[in-house]
Amino acid sequence: MPGWRPKSLRRWLSRWLAVQTFVALGLVCAAVYYATNVNLINRQDALLQQKVAVVRHLVEENAASQDTTRLRHKLSDFFYGRPDFSLVLEIEGEKVYYGSPVAGNGDGTHERRIAFSLPHPGAPGDALNAELVLDISSDLRLRHALAWTLFACALAGAIVVAAVGTLLVRKGLAPLDELARQAAQLSPDRIGERLDESGQPREIQPLVRQFNAVLQRLERAYVQMEGFNADVAHEMRTPLATLIGETELALSTRPSVQALRETLGSNLEELQRIASIVNDMLFLSQADRGAQARGAWQRSLAEIVREVTQYHEAEALDAGVELSVTGDASALVDRKLFQRAVSNLVSNAVRYADRGSVIEVEISRGAPADGAPGEVLIAVRNTGEPIAQEHLPRLFYRFYRSDSAREFDANHHGLGLAIVAAIARMHGGRSYASSSQRLTTIGFSIVMAPPAGAA
Repeated sequence: MPGWRPKSLRRWLSRWLAVQTFVALGLVCAAVYYATNVNLINRQDALLQQKVAVVRHLVEENAASQDTTRLRHKLSDFFYGRPDFSLVLEIEGEKVYYGSPVAGNGDGTHERRIAFSLPHPGAPGDALNAELVLDISSDLRLRHALAWTLFACALAGAIVVAAVGTLLVRKGLAPLDELARQAAQLSPDRIGERLDESGQPREIQPLVRQFNAVLQRLERAYVQMEGFNADVAHEMRTPLATLIGETELALSTRPSVQALRETLGSNLEELQRIASIVNDMLFLSQADRGAQARGAWQRSLAEIVREVTQYHEAEALDAGVELSVTGDASALVDRKLFQRAVSNLVSNAVRYADRGSVIEVEISRGAPADGAPGEVLIAVRNTGEPIAQEHLPRLFYRFYRSDSAREFDANHHGLGLAIVAAIARMHGGRSYASSSQRLTTIGFSIVMAPPAGAA
């Protein structure tokens, strides 16, 4: 039944183990009963054939003398003391019985009969109709007793197996009880604890490992969320403090119109910064919920990248660096999201590149080290102070800064690379970073998915 689940695994296993045992023992008992019944029938047939042969011999032996009286005495003597047999002879239309009549129930179920012919002792050439009857009541009682005995054995065996099986099932499921006990002790204030895999059966170990892996991911997300909350509070505290301070100052004095306009302008900048943080957080929240990019087929990504670099030319000129675009590819992308990701990477590179250096934006299709075929890679390279290896895996975390000295920047609040990673995921790709020997590469990939008929 789809969707059905047993209420108790112990009871379910014990019940079906008992049923399976009863069915198996029942089949064995049925086979024993059938074999016994066949042997009894064969024995009955053999006895009937044996007695028929003896009766035929007695009749043929006295056929020459035609002494019917002597034949009757011999038949009576032969069947005397054999209550299970009786012989019926039909002589001149009358039935003559030898031996004890079979005490049946009238329906013939307690007897076996065999009809045959005998030479007439008083009339050579004639034949007598004879019938030999065997009482099988004792065999029927034996079969009945055997059936009940076998049924009782099967039932008793099933009960014993169910009882023993219940104990074995309870013992076999004891590791699950232990895991449940350990899981019950897990709590948010002890997120570093894990289920003990040692001593667990081989079949349960993969489950324990997977559960511990989930706990590991939850711990990582929990720690990241704690840091994220602290970072949000830190980022919001500075502009809010500025707003409050300037507003209180304006209220405590009689500012001129010009001073008031400057205060309002400064407050507007802080509010815009707060709004920018909120908008970025909303965007990241949508990406975390699995939002996918809705794009169109772009034949030249290099053209879009050049538009972005032209936008950053003034910033690059102030920083004393040049921007270069190499390579090209086609892909299905959301143009605005793609521009935003590239813009964040270029802006980040301009901030940390050495003066007089060239920032290269490279577009390529896959790479043995960076991606598999079917991906388009956008990598931004700049020369400057390298990023420590321990910081690289966390570059795309929200509000993460590899340089602790740069704790506050009015124009950058630490979400740029996190947005790049989110846009890459929305396009089915990934983000990556490497840094060594004063060369830093930060980029992302998008999956190529050309529409039908696209060149």
